[in-house]
Amino acid sequence: MIRILKWLSVVSALGMVFVLIGGALVTKTDSGMGCGASWPLCEGKFMPTDITPELVIELSHRMISGIMGVVVLLLSFLSWKYLGHIREVKFLSFMSSFFLILQALIGAAAVIWNQSDFVMAAHFGISLISFTAIFLLMLLIFEVDKKFDTASLHIAKRHRIEIYMITIYTLIVVYTGALVRHTNASLVCGDWPFCRNDEPLAALNFVQWVQMGHRLFAGILFIWTVVLFIRVIKNYRQNRVMFWGWVATMSLIVLQVFFGAMVIFTQLNLGISLMHAFVISLYFSMLSYFVLLATRCAKYEKENESNIEGETSSR
Repeated sequence: MIRILKWLSVVSALGMVFVLIGGALVTKTDSGMGCGASWPLCEGKFMPTDITPELVIELSHRMISGIMGVVVLLLSFLSWKYLGHIREVKFLSFMSSFFLILQALIGAAAVIWNQSDFVMAAHFGISLISFTAIFLLMLLIFEVDKKFDTASLHIAKRHRIEIYMITIYTLIVVYTGALVRHTNASLVCGDWPFCRNDEPLAALNFVQWVQMGHRLFAGILFIWTVVLFIRVIKNYRQNRVMFWGWVATMSLIVLQVFFGAMVIFTQLNLGISLMHAFVISLYFSMLSYFVLLATRCAKYEKENESNIEGETSSR
């Protein structure tokens, strides 16, 4: 059964990548209404007759999301049943299914009733949480036969707190990035990293402030990641998981900044824009894995303190 779960988890994780990229593609090509105000059918039909590029993109995204919904629900059920004794499995099984269903419902509501830009900006973040839960569930499944050895890892409390904080902050950055696209603010600033070199900040309009707000938040995230990376390398160089995990995380944030700049320089090139969405998904997933490791360390630390107190009182 473990072998089946491994294959199922890999398929689910890869499939969710297509769901994430597909959702970003729908947004970036303005294909959200490609099937009209109809859901789950397209224009109220099983086989629409008037085929447009927007219809193909939207319908493909719906089909992939539907298939992955079934696969993820199956993965969640089997993981809960056979690996429920592992502390994080039940939580991640619930999170992966719940947020996948939630993002589908928000997408449906946007088609049928329409939604504000501020509500729709949360759609990508919800899909991201579902993908991350599936990604972590996959790592736990592979961890069953010690593919990843983290038992000896100890993360200091101050570093655990910082990992929690930067992960939550990343969701804020993701939301502001999605808001940029939904408010059509992607190209309102002609320069980078500033909006317009010859224009004072006071002269910026609302959508320019949305764009510059995202750049500011993203810049802070980049600097924060660099600082935390240095601390991790300094304190956990001997641990392979922490060392190589943070090397990967640092590489991803550098790529994210690069693709963010290239989105402006290439005038919203579709491939670059999709890579921008893909890289931040991997970055957030890596941070979430460190959150998982940090919560384990906190649990072991608390258990050890309880054992020491128990031994002391028995004397």
